[in-house]
Amino acid sequence: MANLLRAAKSGNDWTQNELEAYNISIELKDVQTFFQVDSLPTPSVDPELLTTLDADDMVADRNAELINLLDLAMKPAPSGESAGVDFAAQLFELLGYAKRSRVARTRKNIPLLVCGEWRDTKTDVCLVDRLQNEILLVLQEDKRYMDDPRHPEPQLIAEAIAAFDRNNNIRRHAGEPELDVKIIPGIVLLGTTPIFYKVPVTADLVRHIAHGTYPPEKTVVLAHVPPLPKPSLRYSKGMKPLDNRQAILRSYEAFKSVVGIC
Repeated sequence: MANLLRAAKSGNDWTQNELEAYNISIELKDVQTFFQVDSLPTPSVDPELLTTLDADDMVADRNAELINLLDLAMKPAPSGESAGVDFAAQLFELLGYAKRSRVARTRKNIPLLVCGEWRDTKTDVCLVDRLQNEILLVLQEDKRYMDDPRHPEPQLIAEAIAAFDRNNNIRRHAGEPELDVKIIPGIVLLGTTPIFYKVPVTADLVRHIAHGTYPPEKTVVLAHVPPLPKPSLRYSKGMKPLDNRQAILRSYEAFKSVVGIC
């Protein structure tokens, strides 16, 4: 793998080749291993979201808005951006991910030095703590159903690496110590169905990417696919069925501890 081609690609053009070229692999983990809990917590949302299927039957306006976005996000978007990004940003607000100084930014560019050249990585959604001026989480929509051939996982990992490097640059300019390693949480979203990631980024990995060299130490990204009561409807219905919705929202609640916003 050390002899694989490395090129100055933008993060959104990363493929499996970049993961292998920079010694990065992905391992799937179960609930207990990924979240380090025996069972998933109850989501801290309005109970109406857990018990009412359709937006028209909801009392709270914010709940109805979220389910309307959910319905839109489940519709194919053959060109341009789907409603998945808007749905994710709204969901972060209702779940308490985005709160006070924590804001959900959409389509934010983060520069990353790749093979000696600056390239952009464009997140679909990222969670930013404005008090700390730190990116806490990155989300990448899976656009393959919109005839975009790019696989979302390499894009997400590039965004996590860029977020780590950007956060360290902010620390350096503020006279604060830079981090040698940090887990950057990430989510890939297909329609309204998430896959959760923990991306361990090191300063050494960032240097190898900047120089276009092969890191001798492997980076192992952990991923978790939420188990659903209706797994066959994971992608066709997503969070629309109430039992699927409840299961996915429990995973989002558990993921708060990974993001560090409990």
